[in-house]
Amino acid sequence: MKAPPFAYARARNLSEVFDLLERHGAGAKILAGGQSLMPALNMRLSSPELLIDISRLREHAGVQVKNGHVHIGALTTHTAIGDSADIRKHLPLLSDAVEYIAHPAIRNSGTFGGSLAMADPAAEWPACCVALDAQIVLASQSGTRRVAARNFFEGLYTTALKSSEVLTEVVIPIPGAGYRHAFLELARRRGDYAIVGVAALAKVTNGALGDLRLTFLGAGGKPMLAV
Repeated sequence: MKAPPFAYARARNLSEVFDLLERHGAGAKILAGGQSLMPALNMRLSSPELLIDISRLREHAGVQVKNGHVHIGALTTHTAIGDSADIRKHLPLLSDAVEYIAHPAIRNSGTFGGSLAMADPAAEWPACCVALDAQIVLASQSGTRRVAARNFFEGLYTTALKSSEVLTEVVIPIPGAGYRHAFLELARRRGDYAIVGVAALAKVTNGALGDLRLTFLGAGGKPMLAV
């Protein structure tokens, strides 16, 4: 299949991104790693006038631990998250989930922020972010705002991200002592599109579970938090 025609611009900084978004509005799409967007273009699920390439804005990639939170830049690749000692130490749910994401070539190019912005209901990262009570950082000309992951995903490929905004960072609180996690996924073959899966987090105290968070992927139009 072949993508529809579109214009292309490579941004050198966020100011250029904001200017292009202001001029083109909903007709523009952000291109990061492209591992989610390009198939959508080829299948004609998306038909933007302009692709804004932000892949060179490397200041928005990487993992940092600050004040009891893990900050993950939107352009951090799936592989970089899987390789991060800080992620393994503080957010092992992400370390376990990354192994289920597609195949190595895709994990090497696909980005954390790109997966969240695409909001595929069968994707691993959205479910993990809901389970971990993450905050999604959105930037625009007028400043930044944070949206809880539980409110960010609104439906099938639909988020709280406005046409004038860019997802720049995800901030996740480090679970306290006693928290346990699990990630399970059912697919025809490892790396195939998930049929269903669950990201789980809970605090274990005297053999009992508290603050239990079960977030299902592939079970609806968005990550489904059991209540």
